[in-house]
Amino acid sequence: MYKDLKVIFMGTPDFCVPILDTLIKECNVIGVVTQPDKEVGRKHEIMYSPIKKVALENNIKVLQPIKIRNEYEDIISMNPDIIITCAYGQIVPEVILNAPKYGCINVHASLLPKLRGGAPIHKAIINGYDKTGITIMYMDKGMDTGDMISKVEVEIKNTDTAETLHDKLQAASVPLLIDTLKDIISGTNKREKQNNDEATYAYNVSREEEHIDFSKTSKEIYNQIRGLNSWPGAYAILDDKNIKIWSSNISDKTYDKKPGTIVNLDKNGLEVVTGDGSILITELQLPGKKKTLVKDFINGSKKEDYVEKCFN
Repeated sequence: MYKDLKVIFMGTPDFCVPILDTLIKECNVIGVVTQPDKEVGRKHEIMYSPIKKVALENNIKVLQPIKIRNEYEDIISMNPDIIITCAYGQIVPEVILNAPKYGCINVHASLLPKLRGGAPIHKAIINGYDKTGITIMYMDKGMDTGDMISKVEVEIKNTDTAETLHDKLQAASVPLLIDTLKDIISGTNKREKQNNDEATYAYNVSREEEHIDFSKTSKEIYNQIRGLNSWPGAYAILDDKNIKIWSSNISDKTYDKKPGTIVNLDKNGLEVVTGDGSILITELQLPGKKKTLVKDFINGSKKEDYVEKCFN
């Protein structure tokens, strides 16, 4: 499309991979900026970001500033025509934003100004939204506060998890970006300021937000569980053990018992009292074990070992 367009791409997780792959095919990607490598496991093995792997496979220069606000000279010296970011993970300083001919644009996984921040996919489901989308915007010094250029809506089904919604948004991002790039280069793109009064925020998920509070409504718990599936996972504590809860169904039964009390265990699930009824846990994970469907879990478990116990 624009082989003479010099692009620097800034991103980190696998959500960005199709975007970078497409830019490599359509433009002249002269550099990639991603987060520093991480050490993982007991052996402290070095793990590259998904974006770095793609860049190296395509012989593209990789920059990994620890703090980009202090380490930007190499980026500016490459003289890009445009910088495109997606889930990079650091606030980009104004000195970079003002450098490219066509500016810096960001691909964000929400319908701004809703869900600004680093966890818009998780929070869209946790907060009970029925739709979200992709917004492409000009970057400014704030967190996802720049002028909007284009959007596409994506429906959130009641069965969606963070993983399935991630994939739907990922697929929607590429065609929107390509169409938006055409408009930017031709000078026909729109530029709409965000209404800050309508802004909501999707800060990174905290450990506290992963913990299930069974005094909440069944719907809230259901949304929390699927909004944290497949990462990082919701959990509840039973017998001083953290139990990961991966999937559930809302029950139509109510009980006069303390929220968190386990009232039944059968092939349909582990039934737990909530603030307004009950919920059926259908997939869980014990410490040190693999994920298990409850219908398989009961084969090695005694009902009396769980019923009338209480999650906390």
